[in-house]
Amino acid sequence: LCLSALPALFKEELRDKEAKEGETVTLHCELTKPAPVEWKKGDTALRPSEKYKMRQKDVTAELVIHSLGEGDA
Repeated sequence: LCLSALPALFKEELRDKEAKEGETVTLHCELTKPAPVEWKKGDTALRPSEKYKMRQKDVTAELVIHSLGEGDA
């Protein structure tokens, strides 16, 4: 017997957020099952820093972006 696990899928996908330059915004997504989430901007993987904070608990992942600028659109 050979079983393959189903992949994690988005249960709730990211939604566009509007914020003013210099503000902080939080993006979140919900998965169908726990799985690691990698946040990217284009092809570039984002890394935790003063600007980007990543949190994940079970099936919910959040990305907090501090000090928004035009380049964050």
